[in-house]
This record gives sequence, structure tokens and C-alpha cells, in this order.
Amino acid sequence: MTFDRVWLDAHLCTMVPRGGDPLGIIEDGAVAAKDGQIAWVGRRADLPDSAAIITSCAGGWILPGLIDCHTHLVFAGDRAREFEMRLEGASYEEIAKAGGGILSTVRATRAADEEQLAREALPRLDALLAEGVTTVEVKSGYGLDLETEARMLRAARRLGRERPVSIVTSLLAAHAVPPEYAGDGAGYARHVAEEMLPAIAAEGLADAVDAFTDAAIAFTPEQTEWVFRAAQAARLPVKLHADQLRDDGGAELAARYGALSADHIEYANLQGIAAMAKAGTVGVLLPGAFYFIREQHQPDIAAMRAAGLRLALATDMNPGSSPALSLLLMLNLGCTLFRLTVAEALTGVTRNAAAALGLHDRGVLAPGQRCDLAVYAINRPAELCYWIGRNPCMARVVGGR
Repeated sequence: MTFDRVWLDAHLCTMVPRGGDPLGIIEDGAVAAKDGQIAWVGRRADLPDSAAIITSCAGGWILPGLIDCHTHLVFAGDRAREFEMRLEGASYEEIAKAGGGILSTVRATRAADEEQLAREALPRLDALLAEGVTTVEVKSGYGLDLETEARMLRAARRLGRERPVSIVTSLLAAHAVPPEYAGDGAGYARHVAEEMLPAIAAEGLADAVDAFTDAAIAFTPEQTEWVFRAAQAARLPVKLHADQLRDDGGAELAARYGALSADHIEYANLQGIAAMAKAGTVGVLLPGAFYFIREQHQPDIAAMRAAGLRLALATDMNPGSSPALSLLLMLNLGCTLFRLTVAEALTGVTRNAAAALGLHDRGVLAPGQRCDLAVYAINRPAELCYWIGRNPCMARVVGGR
């Protein structure tokens, strides 16, 4: 077989554990592509065939294309003034009375058309792509009505047509209670479950359904279950913002519904962690939000390791609690704040991030996988977690191109 393309003069971080090496490193390796898929991976000396195009990576490292598995990339406006007010001593209540908070983003997003939403999101997306990201999950959740939620998801799909990247969409209509339902979170949760979700599913705009479980500021576990049951009826997988600010039993709830992931999980208890591991639910850590809101309660990484819970890392890019446009920075924060190892962090933005999206065709360098690659000018993989503010990405490959 003649390959379409071969990448040579590189070391490989395959993310396929072998022996005692969790990164599956192959020094002086090569990757070959055919019809958009990886056709061969191994030592350069063992490369069996020729290729139409041969690319030298100049001694760099090839990893699977990075995956940002939790973002709120599509929205209008920003909350920089709110950030400034907090630094000047304003309380959350004072900021809300001044028109700030999540509802300020809702107002701006409702006022924006699809073209504006996509136009404002593109520079944010480009920042991620420049670091070697090839797959991005994008949530809705700043519309909180059917028309705007659908518009956000259409804008997200549009991003995937305007840039060489895979976009995965999640309906997060159960993100907050909109002003029309003030004081009636249960009524809004039923509206999401009975009207909004079926309409979005019928149009094929969402790949998954997400919700924010927090009895104090979002939705109770019972209300979340209404949404999850509607997702099951629509044959859509579920995800959950869980146990970020307190233990609401979100981890156990996510596991009970076979969720792809439970995200944040700083306060997840031992039973919830064990349930997630048993259900195959990925734990997505979001150190950008932890840092930005100055959270103090660390996720129980030791318990997560002991349970065998798969861990992913993501930016949680959003205007209120994680205005983060760097997945490489999340690698550093995951290691420095949560004490992840280099192998855990890199697995968290490749193999486990793919699992958090239910994608089985990417995240590792192996034959049969999508040929999504990121090439870096580094001397060892740990540099991707070590540097702060350096972007060593030399090239991205998406679907073999």
C-alpha cells in the first residue's frame, strides 16, 4: 500500500501505554496516513511503504491532536467590567444588581444573530487551534430560550465549516434559570425537558445534553433528572456540571445515567467517584475555573486514582468563570494546582478527553484512528506541561490534511 502522507524525523507520544510507559513513546518514529486515517505508526526504521508526500518534523514530537472537551465558546459580549468590579470589592449581589452575572451574557447573546455569534467565537477558537487542538466541544447555555439556544448551536456547527476542526455540540439549556422563570427553576427545567430538548433533538443540533446541578444556584438533582430522562428519550448522551461548589450528589447522579462525563467535581464524594469509575463516566477537571474564582477545595485526586477514574482536562472557556483560551495552560494548571503527573495531564487532553465526548476514533496514535496530529518543537513531552505562556506547536493535521 502506498500511503497518502508520511511524517518523519519525529518522536511519537502515541498515548497508547506500553510496558511501564503510559505515554507510549516511540523515538525516531513515523506516522503514515491513508484516506484521512492513521495507517501505520512505528519506528522510522520499520516503515514499510512509500508515500505521495513526505513531511519532515525536524526532530519535533508528534502527539494526537489535542481535544478541548468542555467549552462555552459561543456567546456575545464579555464580563471584563464585572471582573474589574470584583477586584474593587463588589459582592456578587452588587454585581447582579448592576446588570452583571450570567444573565448579562444571556442578554447579549439573545441580542446577537448567528453571524455575530460565530464571528465573535472565531478568534477564541483560533487561539485553541494554534496550540494543536483539533477537536472542540461547544455548549449552548447562554440563550435559555429555544430560539437562542438553537442559534448558539447553529453558530457552533458553523465554526466547524469555517475552520479545519471537529466541533462537538452540547445542549446546556439547563444552565441557569432565565428571568422569565425567576423563582421557578422547576418550571423552567420541565420546559427544557418537555419542549426545548425535543425540538433541538429533532433538528439534530446537539450531540449531547448537559446540565448544571447545584441546588443553590442552578437545578436540583430531581430537576436534572427530568432533563436527563428527556435526553434518553431523544437518544442523546448526557454530561453534567457536577459538585463544583458543594457536594450535591452530582457525581453519583451522572454515573446513574451513564453520563459521558461529570465536570468540575471538586466536591465529589468517595461514593460518587467510585460510581463514576464503575459506570465509565470520565471526570473532567477544569483548573481554569478553579483558579479564576479562587476556589480552595481541591478535587480528591488520590481517591480518583484509587478508584481508577479516567480524568480529562479542559479549558471551560466561558466569559464568567474561566476566560481561558489556552489548553496548554490548563496542562500546567492541572499539574501545579491539582498535582497531576505529566502522563495524567497529557492523557487528559487526548485519550480521556475523547472518551469524555464519546469519540472512539481519536485521542491516540494508532492505525484506524482519525489522522489528527499536533506537532511540537520540544525536547520532551513534559515541556507541554512545564512552560507557562509558550506555544511550541509547529503544525496541526486534521483528518490527514
